This record gives sequence, C-alpha cells and structure tokens, in this order.
Amino acid sequence: MTDSILYMTLASAGLAAIAMLAYTGLTGWRGWLQLKHEELAARHEAEGDRTLPNASARIEIADLKERIRKLEAIAAGVDL
Repeated sequence: MTDSILYMTLASAGLAAIAMLAYTGLTGWRGWLQLKHEELAARHEAEGDRTLPNASARIEIADLKERIRKLEAIAAGVDL
C-alpha cells in the first residue's frame, strides 16, 4: 500500500513540476514577444514616416531618372 502512495506522490510532484515549467516558459515567451514588439515600435518611431514608396511612385522616379540621363546625354553632345 505504501508503494501506491509513493507512486501517486511522485506522479503529483512530477505533474506540478511540469506545470511550473510550462508556466515559466510561457511567461518568458510573452515577455520576449513584448520586448520585440517594443523594439519594433521604437524603430518605427525613430524612422518616422519613412516608408517605401508605392509602385507608381517608383515607376515615376525611374522615368524621371531616365529623362535626366537623356538630357545629360543631349547636353554632352552624345547622339542617342
């Protein structure tokens, strides 16, 4: 009879230890996620509103650069 009580006690202690480890791991994971969230927010605030331009703006910029190259070539006397 004492063997069954011993096994039940060990099983209960093991289950309690697993529960504590799971809780500690979950708390650490949530803390790490919160840290990363705060780092991203701080980086976003430091950059301000510097975002990538949308596709149409990039196409327009590329078109303007091409026009500048052509004008520079004309000014240099290069025939295109």
